[in-house]
Amino acid sequence: MFHKEGQKIIIATFFIVVAIVLSAHFYIDIEWIQYAVQIAALILLILILQFFRNPKRSVTPNFDEILAPVDGKVVVIEEVEEPEYFKGKRKQVSIFMSPINVHVTRYAASGTVTYSKYHPGKYLVAWHPKSSTENERTTVVLHTPKFGEIGYRQIAGALARRIVNYAEEGEQVTQGQDAGFIKFGSRVDLLLPLDCDIAVKLGQKVVGAKTCIASIRKNDD
Repeated sequence: MFHKEGQKIIIATFFIVVAIVLSAHFYIDIEWIQYAVQIAALILLILILQFFRNPKRSVTPNFDEILAPVDGKVVVIEEVEEPEYFKGKRKQVSIFMSPINVHVTRYAASGTVTYSKYHPGKYLVAWHPKSSTENERTTVVLHTPKFGEIGYRQIAGALARRIVNYAEEGEQVTQGQDAGFIKFGSRVDLLLPLDCDIAVKLGQKVVGAKTCIASIRKNDD
């Protein structure tokens, strides 16, 4: 199954690849060059199909856990000052997505969208420290039953040139539901309350709508 955001690119790439394969067959006489061109075109199509894949993931909403919003690798776990919405300290967990990861963004928790804003910007590499505040990005905040307000940012990377964000202020959303898409390499930052327990480690690979990123801190008796 492929994400709807990739439909036009997939169709265009398919016809381009067909044209390249046929042209190579009829106009390139040297056999090994003909095969090389055809194989390269088919590899391009396979890469595009892989990038826009959208695997279905069954989620039973859990108000006590924040799930990974995307597939990728945890590259940042730190306390930060968040100036845009919270205007205070938050725990930031950043997940980097390589071009081979699934790039669907899913809601990390169930709740109500209280803030959703797009910011144009630069295209620094996604792991750059300033990418969270200077790159093209969207900031979304959800009000959740257990964690209060949590935020996330979709951040464009050096290859990404379009962020798709479905969150609308006032909308009720469900954990694991499709929240958007980032095309060709990117990062997502989660902005969480200071009193939650982070359940992942730096360098850990996570799966969107599956891996627990944070949970409610249990009081010590």
